[in-house]
Amino acid sequence: MLYNLLPPLADDFGFLNLFRYLTFRTGGAVMTALLVSFLCGAPVIRWLKARQAGGQPIREDGPESHLLTKKGTPTMGGFIILLGVSVATLLWADLTNGYVWAVLLVTLGFGAIGFADDYLKLTRMSHKGLPGRLRICLEIVIAFIAAVWIMKLTRDPLATSLAVPFLKNVLLNLGWLFPLFGVVVMVGSSNSVNLTDGLDGLAIVPVMIAAACFALIAYLVGNAVFANYLQIHFVPGTGELAVLCGALVGASLGFLWFNAPPAMVFMGDTGSLSVGGAIGAISVATKHELVLVIIGGLFVLETVSVIVQVVSFKLTGRRVFRMAPLHHHFEQKGWAEPTIVIRFWIIAMILALIGLSTLKLR
Repeated sequence: MLYNLLPPLADDFGFLNLFRYLTFRTGGAVMTALLVSFLCGAPVIRWLKARQAGGQPIREDGPESHLLTKKGTPTMGGFIILLGVSVATLLWADLTNGYVWAVLLVTLGFGAIGFADDYLKLTRMSHKGLPGRLRICLEIVIAFIAAVWIMKLTRDPLATSLAVPFLKNVLLNLGWLFPLFGVVVMVGSSNSVNLTDGLDGLAIVPVMIAAACFALIAYLVGNAVFANYLQIHFVPGTGELAVLCGALVGASLGFLWFNAPPAMVFMGDTGSLSVGGAIGAISVATKHELVLVIIGGLFVLETVSVIVQVVSFKLTGRRVFRMAPLHHHFEQKGWAEPTIVIRFWIIAMILALIGLSTLKLR
């Protein structure tokens, strides 16, 4: 909004030219989202506690320690993240940019699905919320609309193509299969973050790392000079997504203040589905879907551990891991929760650096 309102006044007030610069507005989005999260976090948590007498229902088939240490902690804290991201993006982004609205559609749409899921869990006092098939179908509908929207915004031949990391000028034309591929990326990213969100602070820091990486990627992909220098595909307009990524970094940092061990609030499906979907949508818009697999490698590992566990048990009757997702396996081995969380953060950082290396190694 500020980008659309203030620069025209720069002839009279020269300092307003600052609002033309993407880097300045991205920094502004980070600080705004952080401030909103800090200021609204405590009141929102008090409000959630007042309406969630028993806190988030704890799975009885999960680690036994969670029945003691996690009981009574309120959920739906993802609302804090959504509030910070929405306010900061609407304030600092170019509101005429279609990519921004497409990603916001996924972020808020998936957040609404997560909210409904969390609400049903609380009202039923059960870990079962929305039926799984219904939840996935709703996510697919939203993701499909966003994928088609992004495809229409992108110029040919990039509109329906998949870029391959480490290889310059290589595009795989998916044609009208591209929206379906986009759906897989967004829904997969969303649910991968959801699976990772099982310990205090475990998911939010890797989300922050991924968002920071994609802020850089969006800035470079949306800039013709840098894209040409790095020999990556130039996608006009996607640079504006750096502002949204900055907002996600700031909101996540603010949420971590309340989610750090021992957590005062859980993000719940309201937060995990929305932030995961946002990162997936940004990767589709910037044509870095395969790089997301590397940068978000921790989320991929958690998801694969669940798939391997289920397939192994159904085929052989044996479990590969003591418990899935992967972080619960290490809990069962006796690792302390802070040890698991911090080591997983380190893994997320290493994978992010490897992912960023694809920008230059071509």
